[in-house]
Amino acid sequence: MEKRKFRGTGSELSLLGFGCMRLPKVHPDKPDIHLTQAQEMIDYAYAHGVNYYDTAWPYHQGLSETFIGRALKKYPRDSFHLVSKMPGWECKTPEDASYIFERQLEKCQVEYFDFYLAHAMNAERLEAYGAAGVFDVLQQKKKEGKIRHLGFSFHDTPEVLKKVIDLGFWEFGQIQLNYLDWTMQRAKEQYDVLQSAGLPVVVMEPVRGGALHSLCPQAIELLKAAEPQASPASWALRFAASLPGVMTVLSGMSTLDQVVDNVSVMSSFTPLTDKEYALLEQVVEIYQKSKTVPCTGCRYCMDCPSGVDIPLLFSLFNQFMLTEDKGAFVKGYTDAGDSKQAHHCIACRACTHHCPQGIDIPERIAKVRELAEKLIPKE
Repeated sequence: MEKRKFRGTGSELSLLGFGCMRLPKVHPDKPDIHLTQAQEMIDYAYAHGVNYYDTAWPYHQGLSETFIGRALKKYPRDSFHLVSKMPGWECKTPEDASYIFERQLEKCQVEYFDFYLAHAMNAERLEAYGAAGVFDVLQQKKKEGKIRHLGFSFHDTPEVLKKVIDLGFWEFGQIQLNYLDWTMQRAKEQYDVLQSAGLPVVVMEPVRGGALHSLCPQAIELLKAAEPQASPASWALRFAASLPGVMTVLSGMSTLDQVVDNVSVMSSFTPLTDKEYALLEQVVEIYQKSKTVPCTGCRYCMDCPSGVDIPLLFSLFNQFMLTEDKGAFVKGYTDAGDSKQAHHCIACRACTHHCPQGIDIPERIAKVRELAEKLIPKE
């Protein structure tokens, strides 16, 4: 496994980081983790040199931290880097932040976090976290040795990113970066801001919630013609990992096959060539023409007050736009059940406030409803 040194230390981090947000589940509609399958994935990753494991308070509705703590317990504590995040939106006081942090240590069965982040920073949370004393708590935990390296994850504009960095106590930053968002979501500008500040970059959503693996047939055909044995996801990982300022690339893996493929890419890593960059530019053009919703499936928009399963509906919609498989859309939409379908949306806009991608969710849900009404015969 390719390793990269963390700035100013002797610590070596695996180029592939294991994201624990999309672990295999016992049932697709419930957060419960399939413990046997997930443990097998962790064991394979660890055996092949992955030493960076990223979890968070809300992942799998609170179950992810508990799982990864148990999964890594059998390994020497100094042989892996454990990462979690502070959900500052749940904090009104410093005491709230301190309680959550100590609870996270208990759930993960560790005495410290190697890397710890202020979760999902944006303009609003920059002020809210400060007002609630969250930043003071995090700096205190670092002084106590319970946080080895302090950083933040980020969803907003480059201008806001500069304001976050100006706080001055960060050691790294985590941003959404992939070849689609490089210009579309201004990821290049965010990367450049972090580079200028001298902060190592952790990449999240390199495959954009799986969207850059499940491309439309025309885009996949281009990639296969260039490298028949390479998966579409491998191209996305290589794009992120080719950037010199990137410390590690997180992949939210859900199957052992994905782990095997991603480990293979990062164990025999080769940066993209100029010709390959040009090829990915063609893929982006094709993708953008496919008119998909730029949803990563993070589920920050949930739960919907009206019961609509927003990420599921966007996933079904996107798959249809990419494949035009009417049968798959109709089946998936019908199987979701009436209570989760688009016609229940009342455009209250409670969801849009939480979307890291800035999607006008009610407007896009209306498009899903129109598609469903078009494809599904009325009884």
